[in-house]
Order: sequence, then structure tokens, then C-alpha cells
Amino acid sequence: MSARKSSAAPILESISKLSVDPPAKSRGSSGKPALKSALRPVHKSGPEPGADADAKAPVSLHQRILTDIQDRILSGEWPPGHRIPFEHELTAQYRCSRMTVSKVLTQLASARMIERRRKAGSFVSRPHSQSAVLEIPDIKTEVSELGLPYRFEVLHRHKRRSNRQDREWLNTQSPGPVLELVCRHFAGNEPFCFEERLINLAAVPEASLATFQDVAPGAWLLGRVPWTAAEHRIRAIEAVDAAAEALDVRPGTPCLAIERRTWSASHAITFVRLTYPGSAHELVASFAPEPPTTARAR
Repeated sequence: MSARKSSAAPILESISKLSVDPPAKSRGSSGKPALKSALRPVHKSGPEPGADADAKAPVSLHQRILTDIQDRILSGEWPPGHRIPFEHELTAQYRCSRMTVSKVLTQLASARMIERRRKAGSFVSRPHSQSAVLEIPDIKTEVSELGLPYRFEVLHRHKRRSNRQDREWLNTQSPGPVLELVCRHFAGNEPFCFEERLINLAAVPEASLATFQDVAPGAWLLGRVPWTAAEHRIRAIEAVDAAAEALDVRPGTPCLAIERRTWSASHAITFVRLTYPGSAHELVASFAPEPPTTARAR
């Protein structure tokens, strides 16, 4: 994705998805009303009435090994580049067959959480981003491409327990801890983007200790959590309330809003809404038709 000054380019509304071995949970939101307001600071935390999680069903050994490795990666205990124990080491640790371990590692590799290197072992994947509309963008890079100095500020930071709306945005089933963040990004002296974000602390617990004073939340997550699936929703909206004030525009000003959910394997990582002034931002994607398939004579 690129951001550049433009005349009032048409603002599109579409849904784009980029995924590798998508999570089993449904991520669709068809038929649901559009999000109408900014994330509101909630200063009270605690469980909702009757929000006790369902009792956990027994899990298979395959799922146990898979969850253990995922949790170590997502918590940062095993950082990018860390070597996963060899198959024979995991076989001894879990007292299982080598085939079970191999299937787990294959599943993690398919989800791009690990890289398997012949004769060297398996390693935690390094975070990556894609390009154009399907990318996980770094706002600092967007501003730098405009030739303008970049800075950001955290307007609101609040750790609390998820409510029903949070779980819909994150596509999670059970209540859990979340970190709510509101930030404003600048290009030069002008507001560039208004960011409203939820981070699932059950999947990324170390985020609760991050101050985000030097690195913005999006860049912080990209540098620490290997994402495997993302969903973008792009829509035209009118600036209201906090967004209008943060972007220094009149209420009702046309804006471009990008809403994104990101997963790492089956774990929901974050939901973010990025709001840009519509007259100063555009989305660009380059693509080409796939070459025709040529049948081979046999």
C-alpha cells in the first residue's frame, strides 16, 4: 500500500483477504452493520456477568504439542530465528511417535510460524509484510515515502477485560484481557492517520508491558509476532467525534477507513481501525492476469 497526496480520488469499499492456512474460526462479517463509532475508552475492568468460559474439553496430544509451541512463539519466549527442538527431542519430551511431531511441525510450517531447513532443523519465522492493498502497512514508512518527517503519539492506553463488541472485532469466543490503544500519526506538522487498536493479550501477553513510546503499536507487533492471516475491510466514512478532532477536520469530512484483523495460526492477534483524511490518501494495487494453463501431452 502506498500513501501519497492526490486529488479527491474515488474512495472504494471492498474486502480483501490474505491468508495462509486460515483459522478454523469463521471470520466473516457479512450481514452485520458497519462500525459506526470510534473505540470508546472504558475505564472499568472486570468479568462480565455470566461470562465464565466453557469448560475445556480434553485435547489430543497433537493439539497439546501444537499449542505449546505456538504459545512459546507468540509469548516471545522463542523469538524469530530461534531453533525449535529437533524432532527426536520433542518425541522424547512428549513420549509420542515421531510421526505425531512431524505432523505438528508441518502444520506450523504451513502456517508460516516456523521455517524447516533441511539438516539444520526448524526455526521460528521472521515477521514479514506484503505489498500494495494486501500488505500489513508500517505507517512510518508511508510517511517517509512522502518525504515528510514522521512522529506519533499515544492518546489513550487501557488494559481491560474484553466485552462483547471486542470479541466480535477480534473474532474470539471467550472473554479475556485486551489492551485498548488510541494513537495519532503525523506527516510533518499535519495529522496523517488516526489509529484505534485492540490487542489480544491472551495471544500477546508481553504487549501489556510495552509503553509504545518509541515504536508505534503496529510496528511493534510486526516486529514480534509472525502473522499468518489478515482481513482488510476498506470503506468510505464521515469523520465523527474523536477521529474528526484527532485529524483536525470538520465533522462529516470524507475519510478512508481501513479495518484489519490479524491472526497468527488460530490466535487472534489484533483488530485495528486506521482512519485517513479522504482527500489526502489513496490505495494503490498492481496486479496482472494469471497466465493460461497449458496442458501437457502424455
